[in-house]
Amino acid sequence: MLTRREVLKRMTAGTALAAAPGLVLANADTEARFVLVILRGAADGLAIAAAYADPHYARQRGGLALSAPGDGDGLLDLDGFFGLHPRLALVHELYGEGQVRLLHAVASPYRERSHFDGQDVLENGGSRVGALRDGWLNRALKPLGGGVGEETAIALAANTPLVLRGAQSTTSWAPSRLPGTDGDTLERLSVLYRDDAFFSERFAQAMSSQAVAGELDMGGDRRGRRGPRLLTENLRVAASFLTAAGGPRIAVVESGGWDTHANQGTVNGALANQLAALDAGLGALRSGLGQTWSHTAVAVVTEFGRTVSVNGTRGTDHGTASAALLLGGAVNGGITTDWPGLGQRALYEGRDLKPTMDLRSVFKSILSEHLETPERYVQREVFPDSNAAAPLKDLFKG
Repeated sequence: MLTRREVLKRMTAGTALAAAPGLVLANADTEARFVLVILRGAADGLAIAAAYADPHYARQRGGLALSAPGDGDGLLDLDGFFGLHPRLALVHELYGEGQVRLLHAVASPYRERSHFDGQDVLENGGSRVGALRDGWLNRALKPLGGGVGEETAIALAANTPLVLRGAQSTTSWAPSRLPGTDGDTLERLSVLYRDDAFFSERFAQAMSSQAVAGELDMGGDRRGRRGPRLLTENLRVAASFLTAAGGPRIAVVESGGWDTHANQGTVNGALANQLAALDAGLGALRSGLGQTWSHTAVAVVTEFGRTVSVNGTRGTDHGTASAALLLGGAVNGGITTDWPGLGQRALYEGRDLKPTMDLRSVFKSILSEHLETPERYVQREVFPDSNAAAPLKDLFKG
């Protein structure tokens, strides 16, 4: 009787990778890599990176204000004005190495406070809800090439997110929630599909993806992972795909649970747990990428921010601007912001951090400066109707 491991070896050594030749990259150690991490639920940018030296910070944040750097479990200082949440220790370490760029007071063009609509605008790349039916990252794939069986991008998600949906072929992977399949069954499926070009290729891709992710060897260990642990694990697995001989160049990882209406916490609690998982996941990604990290950019974004002040249930409500992180060996570290201030008159609609930077400016820079997508194509095809959002300069090392 064949074991699953034996079937895996046969598939990856022969049929699977041969049936999906386009998964092989020309030079996996030198080509640029990009990872987009979407924090769904509106992550609190003032907790990710607090403007602790703003004269209005402590009063406006109230019970959610984090202590200044050097004070016990205080913030991790960046520049004497901003500090990272204490659960982002790895991010802080990378900042010290010049590999993290904090982008604060950023937002998409969306100015309402619906999660569904905010995520739609964040991912379609347009200026309003429903403006475009496909995703900006999918449109950006066209100059990079890659059809069916030659996918350049992968989603680490059960369903492909909007940002990767569109005319360009992409692939996806998620840990199975079903019991493991034995080797004999896999072998029979291989025989069943081998004379059908479409199903044979897709089956081969699935087997190859499982081989890269280590799914067949890990079995039920992954099926129980949810929430913050799943984010950490998916970032680890993303590194496997991005460094495999049959891997893509771009990965999208999404994470839920960032909607902190109640009991948000400060150095402990729901949000702190989420941030700790993000930090651990980014560490696993860096470790798994190895030398490829030096050619990698990771963007961590959310659909909108949260209110500056605490609400009646010790949480924060839906807001507007937030913080984004750009990190990786290819990133030119530092801070980019046109800080609006936290005084009452400076707040957006008297309650939110005011947006002063369009997230599309960040995405444009990633595409044109890091992935070397022609700037005119980015402006015309990827982000139409975005003339006011000029790409940022000097986000990447020369």
